[in-house]
Parts: sequence; C-alpha cells; structure tokens
Amino acid sequence: MDVQSIKQRFGIIGNSPLLNRAIDVAVQVAPTDLTVLITGESGTGKEVFPKIIHQMSARKHGNYIAVNCGAIPEGTIDSELFGHEKGSFTGAHEARKGYFEVADGGTIFLDEIAELPISTQVRLLRVLESGEFMKVGSSKVIKTDVRVVAATNVNLPEAIEKGEFRQDLYYRLNTVPILIPPLRDRKDDIHLLFRKFSADFAEKYRMPPLQLTEDAVKILRNYYWRGNVRQLKNITEQISIIERKKDIDALILKRYLPDEGRNDLPVLYRKKEEEHISERELLYKVLFDMKKDMNELKKVVDNMLEKGGVKPSEQTKALLVNDYPDKDFYPRHEKVHDVEITNPEDDDFDTYDPSEIIEESLSLQEKEKEMIKKALEKHNGKRKDAARELGISERTLYRKIKEYNIK
Repeated sequence: MDVQSIKQRFGIIGNSPLLNRAIDVAVQVAPTDLTVLITGESGTGKEVFPKIIHQMSARKHGNYIAVNCGAIPEGTIDSELFGHEKGSFTGAHEARKGYFEVADGGTIFLDEIAELPISTQVRLLRVLESGEFMKVGSSKVIKTDVRVVAATNVNLPEAIEKGEFRQDLYYRLNTVPILIPPLRDRKDDIHLLFRKFSADFAEKYRMPPLQLTEDAVKILRNYYWRGNVRQLKNITEQISIIERKKDIDALILKRYLPDEGRNDLPVLYRKKEEEHISERELLYKVLFDMKKDMNELKKVVDNMLEKGGVKPSEQTKALLVNDYPDKDFYPRHEKVHDVEITNPEDDDFDTYDPSEIIEESLSLQEKEKEMIKKALEKHNGKRKDAARELGISERTLYRKIKEYNIK
C-alpha cells in the first residue's frame, strides 16, 4: 500500500516530505516485531502512527491497547501494566490482568513514555528483552508476545542526563525512530488542514464552512503553532462557532492567534527576577556615587592643604582610609549591563598602612570639620551651596555634618 492510500485510510492530511517520510518508515517497520519510538512535539498527531504500524502488521487481528503513561498515578502504574494478585495491596480484592497480558499477540502503544517511574522502567526493560514479567504481589513469571510502540514529546537524551530516564531502556525502545515534524515545518499543509477542520465542523453543525482571504492565509502559514495540529483545529472551531461572517480576513484571524512575542516565563518568576536585578543595580549605583564622592573630597582636601602649605599626601591618605568602607564590600571586577565595577584596591587606588597615618588623622579631621563650618557659615547654612563650595555632593556633606556633630 502506498503513502497516499495510507493517508486516506487513516485520515492524514498533508503532503509534506517530512510527513511522507514518517509514514513510509512506519509502513516499512510494520511487518517486523521491532520496537518503535515516535518523537515529536505535543499536538503533532503521534497517536496515528502506532495504529498504522499495528494495522499493517501480522498482529492486526490481535489486541491494540493505547496507554497514556502520564495519566496513570505512579502508585498504580505497575498494576495497570502488569496486573496484580488478589490481596497484593489494599483494595486488591481480586486478581487482575495487566495490559501486557491482555495485549498478548497484539500491539501496545505507550504514550508519554517519559512519564514512567524509574522502577516501572526496569520492569518494562525486562519485558522488552525477554518477554517476561511478574504481576504485582506474585513470584510467577508470565510470558507475553507483545509489540511495543512508544511515543514522547520529551527530549529523552536530556532526561537521561538528569537521571529521569534509563539509558538502556532508551536504546531498547529506539530501535526504529520515527520523527513527526511540527506544523511550522509543514507550511503547505496548514491551509489544507484548516479547510478540512472547517468543513468537518460545518458539516457536523450544518453551517457554511470558513473561507480565508489571501492575507489571512499568509498569517496562517507564518504563525509558529506551538500547539501544532491540535491548536490549529481548536482555533478553526473557535472561529467557526463565534464569527457570523464566514469570510475571514487577516484582522479577524489575528484576534484568535495568541501573541507569539509574549514572554513564556511565569509572571511570578519574572517579577522576582526584575526585583532582584533592580536591588543589585541600586547597590552598585550607591557604590559608584561613594567612589565619586571620595575622589571629589580627596581633590578638595589636597587643594586646601596645599594652600595652607601642608603636604597633602599622607593626610589625604588618612582621610581615604578613615572614610572608605571595608574594601571587601566591593565586588572585584564584575560587570553589570556592560559597566565594570572595580575593587577600590585596584587601579588608581593605593594600599596604605594605617600605622603610618594615625598621628595625622586627627588633625586632618579637625581641619575638615573647620572647613565645613566655614562653608556653612558663608552660605548661611544652605547645604547645597556649601557642598558646591567644597566640591562634594550634598549627601556627603550631610554625612560629614552628622559625623562631626556640627550644629
């Protein structure tokens, strides 16, 4: 049976080479008993391919069982798959056959295989390798002849690295891989699918089918379709039932398409991250201002002492040592928004031995206090003008007034 006949039989819409390749692989592997791993994003239609494999195989007269591994609670998944004996756990009032026993001679489709607990993965590996399993609460080995087809939308190699999926099970399942392409890689199929869903919905509810304008078709083709075929069908049905006008243009279509440019991070996470960044930036701004103020104050004191005939170097050093916060408070060479923060120990900052300047520090403080008083008196207590006169910021002046208890 050729690919086109398979499409008609199983209701597959599209002519994408990637889709055709996936169908061709499914047809080729069907007559064998090899395990198959189907991968693809959510909503791409992975559930159709196990049916193709089963119906095109010698097992087509046997049972076909589809199991959603993510929908079964972890505590009961072993019982569902392998069965249990009476009294094996609370509520086990009678013995029960599992899916692997019921599907003997047929095919079992394990959807969302990545959701299986590690302990269940070990049991599944044994079935795949030897065809043997034991019911929960039993020591009797049961043989089964089951063809396993698995599917997942999870990146299994990444799950293996995180310790969430067994590597040996992955290689056992991945004997024949089939990749289902996302809808955005099947652009020529998007409008075909839209028309099919629209026609089916119109026939079911006895209404005219939707018609897209050329600009609407362009938007439909270029949209990202995170939810793939499932999302396209959902939007088609929404428009069909809500819009009275059946000729759909780009403006109408856009109202039903979620914004692709939105940030997918949770709101709470974004808020927390923004608050963290703003606090850090505020801290660095304070550090920058302090560094700037100290450089300004150093220049002012040097100039004043030179005018008074005093060597400024050691006294200025004393001021810097007394006035700077603990140097360990500064990060060493860290970049924030391309701005480099440097430890005051580095670059143009010198390291001084405090023992050399203890004697001069007191006299320097007295001179600084006297200068501040004179500046305040000159400007009638106006701190802004006094700070400008001294060549320092108003905040630094306020801190010095408080430090020296200047009235």
